[in-house]
Amino acid sequence: MFKVAFLNQGKVYELFCEKVSGSDLSYGFVEISGLIFERDDSVVIDPTEERMREEFEDVEVLHVPIHAVIRVEQVKRRGTCVIRDSKSGEKVTPLPLDGPRRKR
Repeated sequence: MFKVAFLNQGKVYELFCEKVSGSDLSYGFVEISGLIFERDDSVVIDPTEERMREEFEDVEVLHVPIHAVIRVEQVKRRGTCVIRDSKSGEKVTPLPLDGPRRKR
């Protein structure tokens, strides 16, 4: 199992997959396949994990430009999928924390 960190639209995505290799699509791409997400039967739902699951729902193979790949790690256990701000490294929460704003 692999943990892959890559840049995507100004954010750093960290996800888990079964296979990482050079892409047959074109020179300069990395092929990421067998994306691994938590099962749907969990009582607690992580909004970041859910967002990534929806974004990559129908993806069989993800071809990422090699210059966007930050890190590839071979890991023993699956951790948490994360989306981070590329500048600060802070986790990005896809849901608003303080609710909708009211007009005055």
